[in-house]
Amino acid sequence: MIAALTESERQAALASLPDWAFDPARRAIHRRVWFETFGEALGAIVRIGLEAEKADHHPEWANCHAQLDIWLTTHDAGGLSQRDVDFARAVDRIVGEPR
Repeated sequence: MIAALTESERQAALASLPDWAFDPARRAIHRRVWFETFGEALGAIVRIGLEAEKADHHPEWANCHAQLDIWLTTHDAGGLSQRDVDFARAVDRIVGEPR
């Protein structure tokens, strides 16, 4: 079983993920990304989904037109784990800089 990060580990991880914020209600990290078009948002969703499938780690997300909200948590750990931090970095590589 994978372990949840400690408070200090979570703070250190978030310091290295400037586009992500901790969502205490979900015990998750969150990032909102804006795209120019719905098609660009959909393309990112597909690329993130393929990466998630390879990693066997699946985000929670919501999409409205060109906006994509992503939450990462490890339910088995009861909160944020290193898997989420690693996957957040993969998402950052896919979506690039925020708009």
